[in-house]
Amino acid sequence: EEGCASLVSALMSNPSHLRELDLSNNDLKDSGLKLLSAVLGNPHCKLETLRLSRCLVTEEGCASMASALRSNPSHLRELDLSYNHAGDSGVRLLSAALEDPHCRLEKLKLSGCGVTEKGCASLVSALRSNPSHLRELDLSNNDLKDSGVQLLSAGLRNPHCKLETLRLSGCLVTEEGCASLVSALRSNPSHLRELDLSYNHPGDSGVRLLSAELEDPHCKLEKLKYVENLCQYSYQAS
Repeated sequence: EEGCASLVSALMSNPSHLRELDLSNNDLKDSGLKLLSAVLGNPHCKLETLRLSRCLVTEEGCASMASALRSNPSHLRELDLSYNHAGDSGVRLLSAALEDPHCRLEKLKLSGCGVTEKGCASLVSALRSNPSHLRELDLSNNDLKDSGVQLLSAGLRNPHCKLETLRLSGCLVTEEGCASLVSALRSNPSHLRELDLSYNHPGDSGVRLLSAELEDPHCKLEKLKYVENLCQYSYQAS
């Protein structure tokens, strides 16, 4: 927290040109994040990328960040909160901020944050929101399961959703979840270009569904990744 206070002073400085700040793997906790969040709303702060992976952040820290994202002068475009303790409640707060027209966040990383189906429901609301600018979402290593992926897939079918990259590695997804994603990919308004399903359990049937979708001339997917144990499958459009 003491170091964050010093950084805040620099970020609030009129001539500050800092655009990217990586504080991952530090003991910032919620108190440190609260200090950083307060300065993000300052018009002198031009920070665009903030990485806070493994910083012992909980729901309380997410609340501070959500407030900053709603701030009119906030310039933040990329936020990495991977491997913190946001949980579904923290994700709900962040999702509500994404719906605000003042929020300009384009990339959100929440890998290993204890997100479940409930958190997915909150994110779907943000993906469906007209002003949402979100283009990249990383939910890898969370217990989303098929039920969570079904919710996300429904959000992808919405014409207001502009998501281009979705990472779901290690999310306990089976054939059922793959079927939901295939349905979303077939949807006319879907903008998805990159999908990561590594270390899930789609089985041959799930991979077959995805492969068949790639043959569809209407499919806009450019990158598909599937890795399990020592077997790897990847597709990249030419």
